[in-house]
Amino acid sequence: MNSGPSSSHSPADVRAQAARRRTFAVISHPDSGKSTLTEALALHARAIGMAGAVHGKAGRRATVSDWMTMEQERGISITSAALQFEYRDCVFNLLDTPGHADFSEDTYRVLSAVDSAVMLVDAAKGLEAQTMKLFEVCAHRGVPIITVINKWDRPGMEPLALMDEIQERTGMLPTPLTWPVGQSGDFRGVLDRLTGEYTKYTRTDGGANLAGEETFAPETAAELEGEAWTTAVDESDLLDMEDQNHEEATYLEGKSTPVLFASAVLNFGVHKILDTLVDFAPAAEARPDAAGEPRPVDAPFSGFVFKVQAGMDSNHRDRLAYVRVCSGVFERGMVVTHAATGKPFATKYAQQVFGRDREVIDEAFPGDVVGLVNASALRVGDSLYIERKVEFPSIPTFSPEHFMVIRAKDSSKYKQFRRGIQQLDHEGVIQVLRSDLRGDQAPVLGAVGPMQFEVVEDRMNNEFNAPSTLERLNFSLARRTVAEDVPTLARERSVEVLSRSDGELLALFSDRWRLQGVERAHPELTLEPLVVS
Repeated sequence: MNSGPSSSHSPADVRAQAARRRTFAVISHPDSGKSTLTEALALHARAIGMAGAVHGKAGRRATVSDWMTMEQERGISITSAALQFEYRDCVFNLLDTPGHADFSEDTYRVLSAVDSAVMLVDAAKGLEAQTMKLFEVCAHRGVPIITVINKWDRPGMEPLALMDEIQERTGMLPTPLTWPVGQSGDFRGVLDRLTGEYTKYTRTDGGANLAGEETFAPETAAELEGEAWTTAVDESDLLDMEDQNHEEATYLEGKSTPVLFASAVLNFGVHKILDTLVDFAPAAEARPDAAGEPRPVDAPFSGFVFKVQAGMDSNHRDRLAYVRVCSGVFERGMVVTHAATGKPFATKYAQQVFGRDREVIDEAFPGDVVGLVNASALRVGDSLYIERKVEFPSIPTFSPEHFMVIRAKDSSKYKQFRRGIQQLDHEGVIQVLRSDLRGDQAPVLGAVGPMQFEVVEDRMNNEFNAPSTLERLNFSLARRTVAEDVPTLARERSVEVLSRSDGELLALFSDRWRLQGVERAHPELTLEPLVVS
């Protein structure tokens, strides 16, 4: 039995609330300043009082969004954090993501739950390998991108050269909304290309507090900054000549990307990012189901799980499923249907999550992210609904390229070992592969990047109290296969077939040459690439 939305919310109310939402991800190459920007945006929206240091160095604050011990020690984001705050008349749902390529699967899941993205580009390094991958994923998923050239307070590339690189390598036309006054390393402020005004920034102590901002007319800016202002105006005029001006339609279609210049660590240009999201980023709208039919935002409640995370609170040892609300009103305590099983699911414990901090949430609207506590039945990609059934598109998994066997060091702790492996599998931290030959006591772990194994080892030791040993296997790629082909593959050297927990059969190969040899010898075999689609 399902309980519907509160009668206090009419369809018009739900549509109005959805229109206020801006649900976006902050994505980029490692060390481009994602967590720093997350803090700065929350600071400017007055969701927090002071921005934390993000470098993970001894004696400095950890960012609010980085809660895992490994994240704080290394100064990187391994998991994704969901932060909600209000700015102007909008409700922001900001999803911070891992930048490290080893955790790209988690980033991809987050991109399935957002309506737009803020892409950070390092002013000195330009478009790096992981940045390009993320541009491609956003393009594939139809996620419009606002680009922020970060770290303009440090020496870097020429701004026009950065614009050329973005256009040449992504195919998107960069349409700067602001233009820097002062070369990289001498960040004085920005020219607002829509108004012609100058916003001058004043540095604060360590960037922990709001930076000072003053706005001046062009004539005053010329007196204040002299040649730096003249250069900015001349370069902006060149952009005009090339028609590199913002158009909402091409931005939403992914053909252009608005560009802003900022220094997240100094809080320079952060207000402008917030304003741009309010003014131009898409609100929560009807999302297509698995059949491609849009589910209207004012339809009965529906949502999907894009992330599962445990170990966030050492006091409770609970498990949190992140649900993107797609339609209707979520109300704490409502009974929804789990689309994968058809069974009812009670939502008694629902929370908003701000890094380690949580608060109980009583209701949520399309675009919001709800954390369901102790949702042991839920897995990444699961859909939830009331009344009219809906299933949203599944979230594809990446093809693993690194494989290790894991075993419990202490056989008396096998129960903890098994529970830990199951939990990490459900969260999508690692892909768990099994075979009758190896047995449940020695599952094979498949990973996109080797750092995933470090996370597994750390959490098995400290969270599940099941110290484990990992042994590398000599495989480097996987292909999807079918049961009738298993006997043939089993006779081939340097090949092993294992079953993934979602039921897929994966054939592992030592290298690409071994795969090609098997394909030549047995062209009738089913050996399909595992690709993100």
